[in-house]
Amino acid sequence: MPGCRASSAVSRLPDPDLGAAARVRPDSSFVNCEDDVVLTLLSRRVVVVTAGAVAALLVAALVVFKPWLLFVSTTVNDQLPVTAQSAPAGDRPAATASSGPSSAAPSPEPGPALLRSGTFISHEHETTGQASIYRLADGSLQLVLADLRTSNGPDVRVWLSTAPVIEGKAGWHVAGQHDRVDLAPLKGNRGNQVYPLPAGTDPSRWTSVVLWCDDFDVSFGAAAFS
Repeated sequence: MPGCRASSAVSRLPDPDLGAAARVRPDSSFVNCEDDVVLTLLSRRVVVVTAGAVAALLVAALVVFKPWLLFVSTTVNDQLPVTAQSAPAGDRPAATASSGPSSAAPSPEPGPALLRSGTFISHEHETTGQASIYRLADGSLQLVLADLRTSNGPDVRVWLSTAPVIEGKAGWHVAGQHDRVDLAPLKGNRGNQVYPLPAGTDPSRWTSVVLWCDDFDVSFGAAAFS
């Protein structure tokens, strides 16, 4: 049988002086062959089990880490609120004298008002852009991320936070130790994005916006409100 070790024993005629029990001995070549077969089967089983375990770990790592997201960009172009601005003096119509009763021009409907804003800094991934909070005419609040550029990643969330924004590695995990409002998953890693704030949100309580990766408990980037 291939792979078996042949016995080195030389066959001899039975010795008439020995007892029957002593003369009957198993052929060692068959014992060696059986051992080789068992060892081969065990080795193959170990290889199969190990390969299966490695494949399972690789699949789990791909599901959790999603490394391909680092090479994919998603651009969002939400309509941004526009604050009302006074027209330049040269564009205003000149006042004219009138003998009739003066009538004031109707006040324009109040537009979005900028309450707070800040500029993103990079943490674990390079991040740029502007974060702002607006109050709309109906009193609702919006968080606006303008000209955002960061990396895609697994389960990146948009937080309002009470955490200070610290540059460098020292600031990567700070937000996880402070109060926050989890607004929504990040819509995309580029472009302009609008997120409504929950009713009753006090803009003055929150000092920063954080792009937080839940899977790795780390900030991709953050902006401190001024």
